[in-house]
Amino acid sequence: MGRDHDHADHSELSDVERRVRALETVMTQKGYIDPAALDVLIDTYQTKVGPRNGARVVARAWVAPAFRERLMRDATAAIAELGYSGRQGEHMIAVANAPGRHNIVVCTLCSCYPWPVLGLPPVWYKSAPYRSRVVRDPRGVLAEFGVTLPASTEIRVWHSTAEVRYLVIPERPAGTDGLSEEALAPLVTRDSMIGTGLARAGVTSNVELTRYQRAWRNAAQRTVHGAPIVLSDWYGPRR
Repeated sequence: MGRDHDHADHSELSDVERRVRALETVMTQKGYIDPAALDVLIDTYQTKVGPRNGARVVARAWVAPAFRERLMRDATAAIAELGYSGRQGEHMIAVANAPGRHNIVVCTLCSCYPWPVLGLPPVWYKSAPYRSRVVRDPRGVLAEFGVTLPASTEIRVWHSTAEVRYLVIPERPAGTDGLSEEALAPLVTRDSMIGTGLARAGVTSNVELTRYQRAWRNAAQRTVHGAPIVLSDWYGPRR
C-alpha cells in the first residue's frame, strides 16, 4: 500500500507522525532511503504477513504431533517449514499452554514482536502500562483482557528481546477433535498467541464454522488497515 508523498495537509497527524514524516523527507532528499522500498516493506507487513500465519502454525501443531515436537524443539526451523521467516523472526521460541500452565509474552524494553507470524504489534503491546504491569501483575492484566484463570494456574511471563521472539501455542479448544487444520485456524486469535487471550471455543456445525471463518477473514482485513477489532486492542483500565 503506497503512501502519499505529496504536500497534502498533515494537520491531523500526531506529533510523532509529523516528526517521522519530516525525518523521512530529509533522509529521502539526501538519498539515504528509497520511499518505494519503504512502501514495499510496509506493504509486506501490513498485507502479506500477520496473525493468520501464526494461526496456521498453531493449527498445524494441534493436528500434527510430529510438527508440534519440531516446533517446541526448534521453532524457527519448524515455522520456516510453512514458509514464514524473515526479519523479527530469526530466533523463535514456542511456549505451549497446558492445563495448569499459561504463558504470556511482553517486551519490557520496547516492542520486540514476531512479525512473520503475528504481523505488526498492536498498540497496547507497545504501551507502557502493559509492558510494566504484566510483569508485576499478569493475572490482573489477563483479567482486564477478559481472561480469568483458576488460582492454581501457573502464569509464566516471557520477555521478548532483540535476540529472541516468543510464540504462545494456546490450548486446543474442547470439542474440536473432528476439525481439520483449515477449520481450526480461524479459532486461533492474535491475542491467544501473545497470551492475553484464549483460542475461540470450538464450533459445532458447518454453518457456525463458516461464520467463524468469515469473521476471521474480516478481522484479519481490519487488522491490516489498523482499525481496532476488539476492546483489548486499546489496552488500558476499563472504566
